[in-house]
Amino acid sequence: MAKKKNSAQIWLEYAVARTIVGFLGILPHRVALFVSTRIARLGYYLLGNLRKVGYRNLEIAMPELPQHEREKLVKGSFESLGRVLGEVSQFHKATPAKLEHLIEFHIDHLLELYAKVRHQGRGAIVVTGHIGNWELFVFAFAAIYEPMSYLARPIDNPLIEEMTVRIRSRFGNRPINKTNSVMVASKILREGGILGILADVNAHPKEGVFVPLFGVPACTSTGAALLAIRTNSVIVPMCAVWDREKNKYVAIHGEIIEPAMTGDRKSDVAETTARFTAEIEKFVRAYPDQWLWIHKRWKTRPPGEKSLY
Repeated sequence: MAKKKNSAQIWLEYAVARTIVGFLGILPHRVALFVSTRIARLGYYLLGNLRKVGYRNLEIAMPELPQHEREKLVKGSFESLGRVLGEVSQFHKATPAKLEHLIEFHIDHLLELYAKVRHQGRGAIVVTGHIGNWELFVFAFAAIYEPMSYLARPIDNPLIEEMTVRIRSRFGNRPINKTNSVMVASKILREGGILGILADVNAHPKEGVFVPLFGVPACTSTGAALLAIRTNSVIVPMCAVWDREKNKYVAIHGEIIEPAMTGDRKSDVAETTARFTAEIEKFVRAYPDQWLWIHKRWKTRPPGEKSLY
């Protein structure tokens, strides 16, 4: 449970966040990205604890990498996070036409599949991760195609939460509080809607199941799998990564997943979760410098196993 904040702390944090986003927001797009990525690069050197978490995660996931390669990937992770901040600061200037030049969606076949699924009265769960630019991905999808609802834990600071919701929902996206969200999310999916879920963070044992991630058990939220099974929805792993050669983002997707339906709920949830987690791992392996390595992804351990951090 997050520590309760007093009014002064809430306003101070909001002022800092609003100033940073506001300052970047008045800059031209390219300048904002230049500044935000340079700030993030500085963060690599100043935020030693996060840097160490990144190194440790790479030791867990890719033990064969030499230290200089780990340093390169963690620096890339910081820079990618800076790019996310820079793009978010520009959302108020965005138009569908501008976004179509910024991000490529080659998903006509997915849209055809979704039309068939919707016709059958089924929904689609888009699972993504903290890789590339997850904020731009959902924002641009709403502007170019159609809005989606997304599960999110509200930010502890209510003023910052209000600001981020306002930014994210400009083209109709709708946040749903992860707490007690089952009924609302199920209704959306049963009506043939799209639900977005960030599915690559460490979960509490009561909310997750251990599935392989880079060959190491990782406690992963069961929410996406439970909803897919409950509503007979398809799961579509997707993300938007930065393509340096094209100088734009490209939306990519993994294998379309039908939820396991053997009747053994515990086994079905574990199998479905493992399958979409494996797709997210493929994204990370393909673009390792764009994943959020500075999150303690393997923090929760199976009973009796010592901490990895």
